Amino acid sequence: MKNNIYNIIKKSIKYSTGRNKANLHEPIFFGKEKKYLQKCIDTTFVSSAGKYISMFEKKLSKFTKSKNVIAVLNGTIALQVALKSLGIKKNDEVLIPTVTFVGTANAIKHCDAIPHFIDTSLNSLGISVEALDNYLKKIAIKKNKFLFNKKTKRRIFAIIPVHVFGHISKIDDLVKISKKYNLKMVEDGAEALGSFYKNKHAGTFGDLGIISFNGNKIITTGGGGAILCNNNNLAKKIRHLVSTAKKSHKWSFFHDRVAWNYRMPNINAAIGLAQMEKIKKIINLKYKITKKYKTFFKNNHEIQFIDQPKNCKSNFWLNTIRIKNLNISKRNKLLNILNYKDSMNCRPVWNLIHNLPMFRKCPKSNLSNAKKIEKEFITLPSSPIYGK
Repeated sequence: MKNNIYNIIKKSIKYSTGRNKANLHEPIFFGKEKKYLQKCIDTTFVSSAGKYISMFEKKLSKFTKSKNVIAVLNGTIALQVALKSLGIKKNDEVLIPTVTFVGTANAIKHCDAIPHFIDTSLNSLGISVEALDNYLKKIAIKKNKFLFNKKTKRRIFAIIPVHVFGHISKIDDLVKISKKYNLKMVEDGAEALGSFYKNKHAGTFGDLGIISFNGNKIITTGGGGAILCNNNNLAKKIRHLVSTAKKSHKWSFFHDRVAWNYRMPNINAAIGLAQMEKIKKIINLKYKITKKYKTFFKNNHEIQFIDQPKNCKSNFWLNTIRIKNLNISKRNKLLNILNYKDSMNCRPVWNLIHNLPMFRKCPKSNLSNAKKIEKEFITLPSSPIYGK
């Protein structure tokens, strides 16, 4: 690893965060979190019933302009329930990028279905639309309104676009592809709260969308996620499924099907409500950090700052750079120095999911771009607190 690359990145972090030591993405609490938590505790309704759940959902609904929002325990569960509610069957295949968090693939496996890995755009970190369309023309065939993999003979049920680090790319074209091939679409917007494409919020383009509220996301509920749904009947079904399929009654416990106890606890929603009241402020703080990184790398020919794609207003959850022609060994050496010597918490994008032991036998397309992303892309400290 050239020392000048290391020095450039180190200087960029100090310049953009104002810190000599910096975390990747930590939560920020500067609203009514403690007040709402205390009030929630005082009511004794701290589990899956209470006013803060519905208040949090309504706040999210207003912000995202999704007709319905169902708050659940985490983003992986949100994806699993979304797929189940849309009718996924055992051994169905679901198209997902290999550049994603493992939760995307895990949710599919929890449905007894199979991830089918596809390539990613180097510029947007989203699914490569052109490569996907050409790939499906080669490997798939329509039968009885459904799409089937010619080789495996399995039904290709759905596609999950992932809005990596808050960037939304060509989602309208992906909607067209999903309709062309009769595929269900669930948007993995775990990292995309506050991101918009052509003034429409992430997670509202497909059949369903999901958001995560893990401790390192734009806002947090401690743990948590949400399903975005514009279909009222489907939303009613999902709300029933994540609430143990209990029929509403003052004292009787009648459940009409096998379901899940996946509702977000009221105490978590209390934190989320306070966080949502400051969402615009949080995103503005993040813009300040991003602006500094962009300025720092503007004329650098060795390092490319990954900007928001065309038509996207990104939340820039994690600011990301590309160091061209980097290999895994040099990448790891660089990250070790930054993390252990300098306490500057940087990381690679992810290990490609198709290489993990439990997914190695899953079908996949050519993944040449994804392999470059794994080697050459690094995320930088992006905590909103650094924008203050």
